[in-house]
Amino acid sequence: MNLIEINNLKKYYATHKAVDDISFSIPKGSIFGLLGPNGAGKSTLLRMLTGIYYPDAGQILFDGKSFDPLKDVGLIGYMPEERGLYKKMKVGEQVMYLAQLKGLSNSDAKNKINYWFKRFEIENWANKKIEELSKGMQQKVQFISTVMHDPKLLILDEPFSGLDPINSLLIQDEIFKLAENGTTIIFSTHRMEQVEEICDHIVLVNLGKKVLDGSVAQIKQDFKKHLFRVDFAEPINFAQVATHHFTIEKSQPKSLVVKLNEDSQTNDILRHFINQNVTITYFEEVLPTINEVFIEQVNKTGGILA
Repeated sequence: MNLIEINNLKKYYATHKAVDDISFSIPKGSIFGLLGPNGAGKSTLLRMLTGIYYPDAGQILFDGKSFDPLKDVGLIGYMPEERGLYKKMKVGEQVMYLAQLKGLSNSDAKNKINYWFKRFEIENWANKKIEELSKGMQQKVQFISTVMHDPKLLILDEPFSGLDPINSLLIQDEIFKLAENGTTIIFSTHRMEQVEEICDHIVLVNLGKKVLDGSVAQIKQDFKKHLFRVDFAEPINFAQVATHHFTIEKSQPKSLVVKLNEDSQTNDILRHFINQNVTITYFEEVLPTINEVFIEQVNKTGGILA
């Protein structure tokens, strides 16, 4: 089942096609990566998903029904890259105000605030003004404000910005728990290592168009280069390596990365070294990283990444 279905969505500004006939779906309970270089159309997509912009054409389905911004916005939590906290307000007052804007009663909001403040260990900061907090602490407050009403759809735009490794891990753990409990999460970032670690599915957009989408695991398989890493117990003689089955891409005394030739099979690599009486200690197919796929596809579709 999909929570979000986007069908032939378009949004134009004069002659600029910010979103140009894009379609994809987001499974319920998934962590979905929205990727693309600057100016690709990601922000416009997110603003249409939150009802800030209306599409010029196409359709957004929310939980099987046509998306109604007036009704459905209360089911969405959106933490934009540009932070929106009121710097002169106290932390507790700020979070209470935002919780009530999302429809929580005073008692429900207090319970949620107590829960999340304890979970993030910021109880002692409730009477501090936002401007007194570090960027990382403000980020934690903004995250709490975004999730307090238990949204069906949670949109996180660069959620780890300004966080140290410990607090990044804390937020990451909460993202996983929310997804496990059924929240659907859209995760937008430029940090591809986080995408690979966190996301189940991704869509890549560039110049307003969809370039690819699918599960992270399947995309890595689709773009593999038939590379294999082989480690050995002892340094090897390169004369032992020569074969028509593969070519050497990288070499170290006790490790090789080889590329399998088209007319050969994976077992031919292992068989070759076994026949040479070489002891193999490690063997693995080398799949591309999402960052490598991202750069390759953006460059192929008119980007300027290097």
